[in-house]
Amino acid sequence: MGCTYKYKEVILNRLLLSGNEAIALGAFEAGVMVGTGYPGTPSTEILENLTTYPGLYTEWSVNEKVAFEVGIGSAISGARTLVTMKHVGLNVAADPLFTSSYVGVKAGLVIVNADDPEMHSSQNEQDNRNYAYAAKVPMLEPSDSQEAKEYTKKAFEISESYDTPVILRTTTRVSHSKSIVIPQALQARNKAAIGFERNLEKYVMIPAFARLRHIEVEKRMQRLKEDVNRFDINRIEINDTKLGIITAGICYTYVKEVFPKASVLKLGIVNPLPADLIREFCTKVDSVYVVEELDPYFEIRIKAMGIQIEGKKYIPITGELNPDIIRKSLRIAGYKSKKTLKEGLKTSLKLPPRPPLLCPGCPHRAVFTVFKKLGLTVTGDIGCYTLGVLPPFNAMDTCIEMGGGIGVAQGIEIAQGEKRHGKTVAVIGDSTFAHSGITGLLNAAYNKRSSLIVVLDNGTTAMTGMQPNPLSGERINGEETIKLDYKKLAHAVGIGEDNVRIVDAYKPEDIEEAIDSLLKSKALSLLVVKGLCVILKRRRKRA
Repeated sequence: MGCTYKYKEVILNRLLLSGNEAIALGAFEAGVMVGTGYPGTPSTEILENLTTYPGLYTEWSVNEKVAFEVGIGSAISGARTLVTMKHVGLNVAADPLFTSSYVGVKAGLVIVNADDPEMHSSQNEQDNRNYAYAAKVPMLEPSDSQEAKEYTKKAFEISESYDTPVILRTTTRVSHSKSIVIPQALQARNKAAIGFERNLEKYVMIPAFARLRHIEVEKRMQRLKEDVNRFDINRIEINDTKLGIITAGICYTYVKEVFPKASVLKLGIVNPLPADLIREFCTKVDSVYVVEELDPYFEIRIKAMGIQIEGKKYIPITGELNPDIIRKSLRIAGYKSKKTLKEGLKTSLKLPPRPPLLCPGCPHRAVFTVFKKLGLTVTGDIGCYTLGVLPPFNAMDTCIEMGGGIGVAQGIEIAQGEKRHGKTVAVIGDSTFAHSGITGLLNAAYNKRSSLIVVLDNGTTAMTGMQPNPLSGERINGEETIKLDYKKLAHAVGIGEDNVRIVDAYKPEDIEEAIDSLLKSKALSLLVVKGLCVILKRRRKRA
């Protein structure tokens, strides 16, 4: 029956968990003491599940950079720490990531990076294996929920053994798919080790000290390059030697479905690569294909070893892979062996598309109706309100990244001068405003811009599942906390009383009047449109 243990007064033998739920369980079993992050699909549920476990601290930080910095502080103070974010969140946290590689840890520091191939809920499709390589930190990648749990624990061990932060990479399918997980005994939290110990040369990255730490990073990576060849999370599976496939993550499960009798090198660690193991595998098979989503990350590095392989010549570089795509790709490559290749199920059923739309009753609908009516140029942002770009509104003209709309509006103002006046607004949600919009507001005030910034405050971080934020007055555990005062913030950066307005999201006449008058004022203005998310409103009524 496997291992059992008790928590939350429930005896567990086998669990059916998503990858995100399994990562939270793995962190708990590993004795994690601190969990930080910022909500972002497909990573959000990790921290939400972690906060349900006893004996540890969790928080939604205002953005990924701050979450990472909090994580560094707790890790160098002796507390095992998990930091969670989606792939574009690591862009925000890239500054502390690169330097944390130099600083190292005292207790384990694991960063969960959830990539989103196919862009199910993202503005780009980047492959963050490249971050691990560039920052010179180890990266592990699980294939299913059981591995998600076990690799989380392994990541903490590697972090402490090699004095480094470790990235655990997942993708949407691993994050959200469910499979069997076997729980294990909990590792005791070493509270006696808690305490920050002064070490200037290790923790203060002025150039003189950073140069020394860079040498240590290179030594660490050299050790890892040798040791990863013996890591049990990498394994060679020799079957039919006519076909060899090198793969990792969710692609491993697809490969096993399509080519159950092929020989496979499954990589559990994707940086640094186990070069000796790769060479050994390639000598045992006739031809080798690399199956990986997005960039030719493995392919480039394996070819650099002087090994003849194929990959992106046949396998798409964009979008998610699946068994059908892999089957078709290797057929195009000329591999058609019925001995190894397993045919997929055929069906004529075609599912209708379900494009996303703003919910009926959404408080954002009236705002976009007014934007369209007034014919405004709208510099948008990341949130469910980004759907204002779609019919029937068609009322958003740019969307770059979290917080970007406020800066883009200022750039349009600078380039167009008086020609743009009265026609351009920046729109941003409450959570995104806290994440990275406030700095844009400050920049506008400092540089004497005349932008109109519209904050859509629906009382929650709706797009990722109703997480609280610094404008909702609630923490991750439901505890009451401060709520940002828009008017005081606006006044603090120099916006006058007449140029700060707060209106009801369900009163379109008031919204239109406020936008019209603020645009005519020719001064930096802040308009807050408040209306509780309709889904959250229903949940609260049922509670």
